[in-house]
Amino acid sequence: MATIRGMQGDHKLYQPGILDGVPAVARFVTFAIPDKGTDATAIREALTRLAPLVNGSDAVLGIGPSLVAALDAKVPGLREFPDLSREGVRVPSTPGTLWVWVRGDDLGDLLMLTRKVQKALAPAFAVRHVVDAFRHALGDSGHGRDLTGYEDGTENPTGEKAEEAAFAHGQGEGIDGSSYVAVQQWVHDLDAFEALGDEAANHHFGRDRTTNEELEDAPEWAHVKRTAQESFEPEAFVLRRSMPWMMSMQAGLNFVAFGKSFDAFEAQMRRMAGHDDGIVDAMFRISKPVNGAYYWCPPMRGGQLDLRQLGL
Repeated sequence: MATIRGMQGDHKLYQPGILDGVPAVARFVTFAIPDKGTDATAIREALTRLAPLVNGSDAVLGIGPSLVAALDAKVPGLREFPDLSREGVRVPSTPGTLWVWVRGDDLGDLLMLTRKVQKALAPAFAVRHVVDAFRHALGDSGHGRDLTGYEDGTENPTGEKAEEAAFAHGQGEGIDGSSYVAVQQWVHDLDAFEALGDEAANHHFGRDRTTNEELEDAPEWAHVKRTAQESFEPEAFVLRRSMPWMMSMQAGLNFVAFGKSFDAFEAQMRRMAGHDDGIVDAMFRISKPVNGAYYWCPPMRGGQLDLRQLGL
């Protein structure tokens, strides 16, 4: 794993917040370029102002394909999120320009950091969408729970396996240590979920909600069966950092999956939607994604963002 960790004193090549696990509270902030006439110079100046605010821990940065193109740069493997909708299943693509995961344990502090980021990026970028999220029902395992009560992140790889799954390596300076993140906001139908009853709910997820144990008799459409990472060829391991969200009486899960490429996530999402065998993941009966975007999370160099791939 030395190629990922790198040897820059005590500094690693990746944004550390990606491995640190989900915080108590967070904001997922998407920015857009509001003026089509904004030139590359203004964009570069905005990113230069932003860089000191993003330490990869309190704030994790993601760059969208359109932003890379606007800078006349290239990032291997970066592409737009595909629309994976099919009859009866909607998996929309809503491309984003720039994404910041603001992390911490105090909502007021998150607001202040968001404002600093917003001001640093203005006027080249403007806030397009904000999802305020939180960790729910943290257990002894270290994982929180989805608002349905099921533990989220049980199948996450750990240690060196997590680094192997989440970060690019062996591709050279400026790419090694970077990560490719898929982001989707899912809206739960909690009334539909609560109407299921315990046994049906367990079959939807393929786990016992109380013990978190996998059900041997889980149906093929159970979420665990659809997304078992080791069941793909090649294996489709990602590092999930999803968090529940709520706004007024709407709520759901902001799904976030980091990978060394988008391939593992895409394989899982295609199977969930039934593209492989026509079997649709039971999650779509109680929840639906309303957006979806891919971003590239730059590596770190000497404790600071390494933006050389963007020409900065």
